[in-house]
Amino acid sequence: MRRLLTLTVALLGIASVASAQPTGVSETPYFAAQVQAGRLPAVADRLPDEPSIAEFAGRGTREGRHGGELHLLMGRSQDVRMMVVYGYARLVGYDSSFNLVPDILRGVDVERQRVFTLHLRPGHRWSDGHLLTANDFKYWWDDIIGNREITRSGPPTTMLVDGKPPVFQVLDQFTVRFTWDGPNPYFLPALAGASPLYIYRPAHYLKQFHQAYADPALLADAVRRANVRNWVQLHNRMDNQYRNDNPDLPTLDPWVNTTRPPAERFVFVRNPYYHRIDSAGRQLPYIDRVVMNIAATSVMPAKVGAGESDLQSRGLVFNDYAFLKKASKRGNFDVHLWDTARGAQVALYPNLNASDPVWRQLNRDVRFRRALSLAIDRTEINKVAYYGLAIEGNNTLLPGSPLHRPEDRQKWAQFDLAAANRLLDEIGLTKRDRQGIRLMPDGRPIEIVAETAGEDTEQTDVLALIHDTWLKIGVKLFSRPSQRDVLRRRSFAGQTVMAVWSGIENGLVTAGMSPDEFAPTTQQQLQWPKWGQHIETKGASGEACDEPEALELQRLNDAWRLAGTLEERTRIWRRMIEINTEQVYSIGIVAGVKQPVVASRDLRNLPQTGIYNWDPGAFFGIYRPDTFWRGGSAGTAEAR
Repeated sequence: MRRLLTLTVALLGIASVASAQPTGVSETPYFAAQVQAGRLPAVADRLPDEPSIAEFAGRGTREGRHGGELHLLMGRSQDVRMMVVYGYARLVGYDSSFNLVPDILRGVDVERQRVFTLHLRPGHRWSDGHLLTANDFKYWWDDIIGNREITRSGPPTTMLVDGKPPVFQVLDQFTVRFTWDGPNPYFLPALAGASPLYIYRPAHYLKQFHQAYADPALLADAVRRANVRNWVQLHNRMDNQYRNDNPDLPTLDPWVNTTRPPAERFVFVRNPYYHRIDSAGRQLPYIDRVVMNIAATSVMPAKVGAGESDLQSRGLVFNDYAFLKKASKRGNFDVHLWDTARGAQVALYPNLNASDPVWRQLNRDVRFRRALSLAIDRTEINKVAYYGLAIEGNNTLLPGSPLHRPEDRQKWAQFDLAAANRLLDEIGLTKRDRQGIRLMPDGRPIEIVAETAGEDTEQTDVLALIHDTWLKIGVKLFSRPSQRDVLRRRSFAGQTVMAVWSGIENGLVTAGMSPDEFAPTTQQQLQWPKWGQHIETKGASGEACDEPEALELQRLNDAWRLAGTLEERTRIWRRMIEINTEQVYSIGIVAGVKQPVVASRDLRNLPQTGIYNWDPGAFFGIYRPDTFWRGGSAGTAEAR
């Protein structure tokens, strides 16, 4: 039997899962010829001693059959990483009910949220056939995290409690332990993330690029051939499991990348040593190959409507639904609408760390942020862009969260131009130019450039509507589409005045889930990227937070980790939401917008309804795409 997670359910939202072992395993047809020729061991020798058994009960799915291809569209060659997200092989992972369960691990023992003993599956192998052992965890801890040439900032923040790293121990070949002085409730969710914390590496592969293990002459030659400065750059280039850009790097994912970027077409093939099977003894994944084609985001809806993708959500927005639904009548695909869990479909982020001192001061004035929010006609935006089906209001929790309160979404989010104008007058922004635009303290007109990732027209359409109502308070709005990476770099550097992005990732939280999205914790938070960077780098870069309310959020976030009861964590959550609501650090527009999911009619085991979310969720990941299969010609709803 699979070892059970022994964790505090009330505080961490952890579930235990056990399933019966199948009586036997059957060879995968894709590998039959290689096995017969002696180039690959038989399936029984490729699987762990105790494989993970796929769970089908309770979500309308059933055992499938091997074979076929899955075609996807992505907007950039860097999106090859999405196969790591979709494949969703994690040490522990969320199931479709957002409970944490063992996956790569056979089990986890947790004591007082500070001692975590991880049990590997004996016989589990990397995609190249080498055993996964405790040494792969030791290599990460000692030779990557412990090597200051590779990791200058030391352990990631999720591995620190009160600034201190854990004690790492190898107990035996398949068991490791991390022990902290205090509780670390962030550890397991980080392992289960869409972009997970990788605390292991294929040591047998990477040692050839590490100065401590490699032959000096061979390593120097490899550095020269790779055209990099030193062995550290070479090691980092060869070691990035999430980026998925090194086809030679062994993986534990269901499909293995065979294409070296940059490319316009990536081919993934099934991992012969994958650790999951179904209850009939078939090794997963069911689908043999995944083909990812790169296409401009602007043409994705048309390509999907023409049947060029078997499973597509990326590059599609709610406004594409009518076109796709019409196209599905002549195509071999269905269009589903999944729920989303973001706190806002579209949100504005005034940059409190803007480099321009005048803009920084203005963005930090809560009256300015409140005025901008009050001058948005969310009802009009909802009707025009979302057919009146969205939830209007702040970037906060959704009704499905037990912590949700209606007033949190409505405060400072009503359309009230008179109140907005009074707030701007109160700040002292009473002078205007000939066009009626208010002037900043240094005499410049208040012309806000809201920068977007430029990946679709949804955000610019919303900004166009906001532009019209902001003019009525003497503020002029421009939009500047760019690219995702460019937008982030500019925000991190303080070059943006305002950025446009989606809202908080998880609007369906419970008190047992981390509230770190509501406090400065990472530079990815576009309202305070330099404060977040300061936390991420443990003070090595960025700026220390110097605003009282944001400092209180940091203190509350730390207190949540130490809280011993669900009641105390609930109280902390309430206060953190209250501060964010009052301070309007981000300006939410609408939420609850459905996500179109297009799927070929012969693709089985994909839920017709689901929750489409980055983390937790990994988009399709929690629904285990390794269990999706091709059923031949279009079948009945039951077969789907």
